[in-house]
Amino acid sequence: MKEITPAEVKDLLESGQQLNLVDVREDDEVAEGIIPGAIHIPLGEVAERVGELDKSKPYIIICRSGGRSGRATEYLEEAGYDAANMTGGMLEWDGETE
Repeated sequence: MKEITPAEVKDLLESGQQLNLVDVREDDEVAEGIIPGAIHIPLGEVAERVGELDKSKPYIIICRSGGRSGRATEYLEEAGYDAANMTGGMLEWDGETE
């Protein structure tokens, strides 16, 4: 499974790179803050909403600590998507949130 650190994601965003971020946390967690531009698809809905994602784009998957996003990343990779798990999740994110 491909992985990326929160610091690497922050650096890419600060350099102006357009990233495809998917936050798989629950609604109450996302209400506390989400990385600007991320789309929210709770882990339990990933299988039914996978069609909303474009297989031609790479995705970075985010959760609270990296566990749920790891499961979502594995699922997406098996389904033919280019996905990377953001290790450490939002617990290690020190960038901007909305």
